[in-house]
Amino acid sequence: MRSILFPANPKTYQGYRLVRVLTFLFLMIVVARSAVHLFAPDGGANSIAGIDVSGPDGNNVIALFHQWGAIQLVLAALLLVIFFAYKGLTPLVILFLSLDAPMRALAGQMGKIESSHTPPGEALNWPAFFFLLALFFVSLKEKKS
Repeated sequence: MRSILFPANPKTYQGYRLVRVLTFLFLMIVVARSAVHLFAPDGGANSIAGIDVSGPDGNNVIALFHQWGAIQLVLAALLLVIFFAYKGLTPLVILFLSLDAPMRALAGQMGKIESSHTPPGEALNWPAFFFLLALFFVSLKEKKS
């Protein structure tokens, strides 16, 4: 497994091209999600997640959403650099993307957030995880010449 995640030549990817295309599309979703949290007036806290930000701590919640978006964008940029500069690390990029869902689930168990509806991130958390897990396993397969 180590040689697959860290190949001798990280510049080339021996797997299926569709894996790289799907990974890139998923990374673009991550960039878009991050940009919304960073640039939306409320960070998406109320407008997307349905969290009440009208109280005295509303500005703090919005600020945390903006900061969350900023760090998401930095990490997405790093994954994009790795994705393009080191094609052979595609399985590793997918593995790290797939860790987002279980880590969010863990964070969600540590403290529940009250909202008027289920936020898209929560609703799509596990479908994204299983998609990325399947993509990860496919990314480990080499194309037959």
